[in-house]
Amino acid sequence: MKDLVLQIAKALVDHPEDVKVARVERNNHMLLEITVNDEDVGKIIGKQGRIIKALRTVVKACAIRDNLRITVELSNK
Repeated sequence: MKDLVLQIAKALVDHPEDVKVARVERNNHMLLEITVNDEDVGKIIGKQGRIIKALRTVVKACAIRDNLRITVELSNK
């Protein structure tokens, strides 16, 4: 799942070398925190949050089949 988020995020930004995804796992819940360059935060969020919402939807769909609960958060450097 982490690799999927990393690949999608790198495709969206101008500075793919600065994209990092941290994974924290607890019981049946996983947190994926995307860290990007300050200039790329808007590209990950998208207009009215559409891009980050779509990314969260894809991750949620993948998580359901694995019986997981996954949260995707965005932070900048």
